[in-house]
Amino acid sequence: MSSLWKRGQTPWTETSHEPCCIEDALGEGGQGVVYRVNVGGRLAAVKWYYPEFATPGQRVALETLVKRGTPTGKFLWPLELVSAPSHPGFGYLMPLREERYKGMADLMKRRLEPTFRALATLGFELAHSFLQLHSKGLCYRDISFGNVFFDPGTGEVLICDNDNVSIDGVGEGGVLGTPRFMAPEVVRGDSPPSIQTDLYSLAVLLFYIFIMHHPLEGKKELAIHSFDLPAMNRLYGTEPAFIYDPDNASNRPVQGVHDNAFYFWPIYPQFLRDLFTRAFTDGIRDPLHGRVREGEWRAAMINLRDAIHYCQHCGTENFADSSSQTAGICWHCNRRLRLPIRLRINRQIVMLNHDTQLFPHHLASDRPYDFSRPLAAVARHPDHTKVWGLKNLSDAPWFITTPRDPQPKAVPPGLSLTLLPGAEINFGKVLGQIL
Repeated sequence: MSSLWKRGQTPWTETSHEPCCIEDALGEGGQGVVYRVNVGGRLAAVKWYYPEFATPGQRVALETLVKRGTPTGKFLWPLELVSAPSHPGFGYLMPLREERYKGMADLMKRRLEPTFRALATLGFELAHSFLQLHSKGLCYRDISFGNVFFDPGTGEVLICDNDNVSIDGVGEGGVLGTPRFMAPEVVRGDSPPSIQTDLYSLAVLLFYIFIMHHPLEGKKELAIHSFDLPAMNRLYGTEPAFIYDPDNASNRPVQGVHDNAFYFWPIYPQFLRDLFTRAFTDGIRDPLHGRVREGEWRAAMINLRDAIHYCQHCGTENFADSSSQTAGICWHCNRRLRLPIRLRINRQIVMLNHDTQLFPHHLASDRPYDFSRPLAAVARHPDHTKVWGLKNLSDAPWFITTPRDPQPKAVPPGLSLTLLPGAEINFGKVLGQIL
């Protein structure tokens, strides 16, 4: 690893004039080295650029990002520029990534085995974070494995390398992206990175997360004898074909070679497969209008998480598919599934498993995508272990009616209602029905 700075040396922040005492090097990339630093007793990170990347244009770009501020706390955003008289060039200060966050390469190489719930949360946080970025008129330019870290236990995400973020449509220089993740029009040289090309890269990343395979690598990839730049340009740029394109079977995955695509694709409900199909058919043919938006991915990831239920035989996570009239077969043990009791809220259906929690997103119509605090949780009866209920964790009472007792009965905070099919619950701002 290059040694631009040694332990104990101190660059300074340019705005707050705080010393950043170098502790150790964390990693080295194509543009520079990232160091762990101590700033006034708190740990942070500094990325220091190699001389050829410490350009006036990069300095101006960083100053713009610092001034704008982070879209959300999920981005390890530039906080201040850093420099020192003893060293030519500059870097920037950013938050330090906690050790619980792991790289996407660990997921792809199966060194991590997160739950489907964690993966759905990862997908939600990615879509939500990039929606916040894009809503500020900013383009990430390089959505890929190397720029995303996640907690395999919870699915929480952190997005790094934000110094390449730019204002959408301003300037054509800078990073073009990472091979395999770049939109076809960028590969062909027809378009610079933009919010629209970010949407394609996000779809590729999500496909990798859930299918563990690239959406364009099938028969056509196997027909390539020399995987050189012209071959890559054809596969990813001039002749892209989705491996599950319903109208074009020329690039289907090959069994024994692309086994992940065969194995994982059928596991997921139809609504998710439909989104992927649209992303890599309409989204390739019509980049301006056909791409799946961040908000659509965000809603799909929540629905995916709410659709999880457990096989009663082996305990494996499965997905309820609203497009099917039956519970189906467990993908892991191949035995018939039995759906748990479910809760319908408007058009949303939530599987009520032993570990299900409901949040403001579910129970407060004015707080969509708010998962800050559980307002309800499935709980076992303290005396009758075969009886399950829904515990009120909110600050206000609910009211329940049943087919046998149409008179509303209050369920105060801290108490539970029994999960009886046909029961209707007034949660205050929304109505729910037990199925």
